[in-house]
Amino acid sequence: MSDGVNDGAGSDPGDDASDDAGDGAREVMTGGRDGEVGPYEAVYAHPTGAATAARQVKTAAEYGFEGVVVRTREAASDPASLADRYGIDVVSGVEIDAQDPQAASGAVGNHRSDCTLLLVRGGTDALNRFAVEQDRVDVLTQPFDGAGDVNHVLVKEAVAHDVRIEFDLGTVLRDDGGTRVRRLRKLRKLRELVAYFDAPYVVSATATSHLRLRAPRDLVAVGEQIGFGADAVRAGLAEWGRLAARNRARLAESFISPGVQRGRDDE
Repeated sequence: MSDGVNDGAGSDPGDDASDDAGDGAREVMTGGRDGEVGPYEAVYAHPTGAATAARQVKTAAEYGFEGVVVRTREAASDPASLADRYGIDVVSGVEIDAQDPQAASGAVGNHRSDCTLLLVRGGTDALNRFAVEQDRVDVLTQPFDGAGDVNHVLVKEAVAHDVRIEFDLGTVLRDDGGTRVRRLRKLRKLRELVAYFDAPYVVSATATSHLRLRAPRDLVAVGEQIGFGADAVRAGLAEWGRLAARNRARLAESFISPGVQRGRDDE
């Protein structure tokens, strides 16, 4: 792991997207009945990924996603412009990728105000625990990326601090043999814990390239291998959009504190 955040600027010579950073002003797009949020995906973009944010968003739109979270800070993208161009919601995110909790803590403080969604990449027991204990963190990502694990204590902390735990289906899609079997085992265990404690979660293929993106129906099929029903996988994909909508509301000018918004008499 590198200390700090996934950030930087770059360009794909095959793409002419705008390179201005920022968050889209679009409302969260919804699908289905009763205004339910449709599927979102959370992707990496150049330079931490192999494709530009524009190419990731374009492919996600073609696959039927209603929104994309760009995890890479300053990833040569203008979310509002991309949203207008491809007709889906684009959310600015920052994924903290730190060596240890101390470094992660500093990065969280530095970047919480820079983005709509703040993610912390896990992979060690210490980083996994740090992430789920922080009220300012939205999502613990890739908790099994290294030697880390998730147990009932961490899941209960995630519930207490309203931190989503990511089901990373990417390794199941890309790995084979013993590595895939071990990852499936861990994901099944996590699913059981999340279901038992009713913990918040998100689902992603953690795509670093548009070639690694998969349609929602493909992720549903993978989710069934760890005991997820189709509705549970769809809920985990939609949770990215619900979380973005909540945070945008909190960042709006009318926001005062949780559950309280400024009314006309307060102006």
